Amino acid sequence: MVLIALAGLGAGAINTLVGSGTLITFPTLVTLGFPPVTATMSNAIGLVAGSVSGTWGYRRELRGQWDRLRWQLPASFVGAGLGAWLLLHLPETVFDRVVPVLLIAALVLVVIGPRIQSYARARAEAAGQSAEHVSRTRMAAVVFATFAIGVYGGYFTAAQGIMLMAAMGALLPEDMQRMNAAKNLLSLVVNVVAAVAYTMVAFERISWVAAGLIAAGSLVGGFLGAHYGRRLSPNALRAVIVIVGMIGLYRLLSV
Repeated sequence: MVLIALAGLGAGAINTLVGSGTLITFPTLVTLGFPPVTATMSNAIGLVAGSVSGTWGYRRELRGQWDRLRWQLPASFVGAGLGAWLLLHLPETVFDRVVPVLLIAALVLVVIGPRIQSYARARAEAAGQSAEHVSRTRMAAVVFATFAIGVYGGYFTAAQGIMLMAAMGALLPEDMQRMNAAKNLLSLVVNVVAAVAYTMVAFERISWVAAGLIAAGSLVGGFLGAHYGRRLSPNALRAVIVIVGMIGLYRLLSV
């Protein structure tokens, strides 16, 4: 019980900063003897509390983003519902080969994101537009990416935050901390949808003790992550994302 609560604490903090806390809690539950599907569902329910505290901690950075989020939030909602359905109906091994590839691509985008933003900014200025201008095509790409990551998050939540940060970093002229705030809110939507779906359809397959312990730990971890994460510079935050992502990739490939 102590190990599960500590894993929840670490996952809550990392989810708020980066978005791959599941790579701590999921292996912990499996190592302790929980079946993979039970571990996935119990973990998703438990991490909702950490998503709430992390989103609340970053609420100031959400200001001025609602024109975009009003499109991204429904995309996350619908995608998460589809992903949860897939988890309950498809074999557990379906995404085993896809997840590492997606994570590698996301980490590459996190690294080259500043160059992509500089290129987009130069093109906007050459066209006589504001550097903050986001075309309809790029907005559509952001919404589609949010939907696709929502599907992935509803199926297997690990590293969805890294993927969101990579997609938004490549497509939006936003500050890293503001994107992190948006990532926390979108991840919260995905986690809530997945948790509700699992509870309604597979109540008896969930370990409520494990979910409760993860919830308690992640609630505290989310507050800690928001408090200290806000102090990181954009480059430091990007470095944390890449380091945690590489560790998560190693753990995925070594399972």
